[in-house]
Amino acid sequence: MTDDVRKGQAPGHLPRTEFSVRFHNSFRDPAFEAESAALGRLEEIAWQAYSDGRKAPRTRKAGPGYADPDYDLSLDWIEAKERIDRARTSWADPASRSRVLVICGAARNDGTCPGEISKTFRLTQLICEEVEKADMSVDRLDLSLLTSEYGRHIHPCKGCVSTAMPLCHWPCSCYPNHSLNQTNDWMAEIYERWTAAHGIVIVTPVYWYQAPSPLKLMIDRLVCADGGNPDPTSTGGKKPEKAKAIELAGWSYPKHLDRRAYGVVVHGDVAGIEGSRRSLCDWLDWMGLIDAGRDSQLDRMIGYYEPYATSHATLDKDTAVQDEVRNVGRAVIRTVSALRNGQLVSQLQDLQAPRPK
Repeated sequence: MTDDVRKGQAPGHLPRTEFSVRFHNSFRDPAFEAESAALGRLEEIAWQAYSDGRKAPRTRKAGPGYADPDYDLSLDWIEAKERIDRARTSWADPASRSRVLVICGAARNDGTCPGEISKTFRLTQLICEEVEKADMSVDRLDLSLLTSEYGRHIHPCKGCVSTAMPLCHWPCSCYPNHSLNQTNDWMAEIYERWTAAHGIVIVTPVYWYQAPSPLKLMIDRLVCADGGNPDPTSTGGKKPEKAKAIELAGWSYPKHLDRRAYGVVVHGDVAGIEGSRRSLCDWLDWMGLIDAGRDSQLDRMIGYYEPYATSHATLDKDTAVQDEVRNVGRAVIRTVSALRNGQLVSQLQDLQAPRPK
């Protein structure tokens, strides 16, 4: 079995002139012209950071508990890891209040170009109401904020896992990358929110037979929760040779978000709802989450082949689908309670996967 590292795809560094164009594209507003000299000085600093590859300019020694205590570990990563550790401690505490993360997967909201709230957001509100009635803590994650808030990003997964699983760190260490201006990554917060939750409900429309791009970005970035390496120092940061050697020596593929109940609601108006619902549930099953039963997995058409312009009015009239969505929330609530009080125990939890990955 070979563990050699294949090279030759990525181009070299940007030319200085192209870097300048891309830097200044963020300052096209004429209001910045009065500070052109200051922008020039900032550009030079950014160019040096890019040229030197200063991905993580603020670090400290990893310290005890890491494979390489002398490794200069990113302060951004350390802070994200500490928040996740605190969230996991709270999640595991039997005395803590049960918490359900309700995710709005639509890209639309009324804070930017569409000018109107999404039906998905309305459906999440129904589930939030059920969670609150059950005296559980509700955390609504509205992924549409990626489209309407200044500087909010979920950067794309870089695919480290396909080089070797230990190269994919938990939480993700690919971002922020200050040398590439890949900053303001929302996932550092989202990892914490998933970790703290005892139940997860994803509500999403169908975009071209698939998940909307904000939801898909989050899904891809959660790959580190399924087998990811909690010690970046063991791979010397992003050293593929080290990561390959570790995986080939035997890797346990730890599941960092298993044993949480889940529900899924997928809605559309023409096609694609069943395939999207199945793919989301398959993904969550693979991650080790526990489905909350038949009523927790729902796909429905809202306004089948009707005009988009009247789709909210159609949802207003469709009280049956509203009740079905509420039932998804109720199913997850019941499963969370059963998991936490010991009534529901996975019969397969002690089985070892013959081909872990």
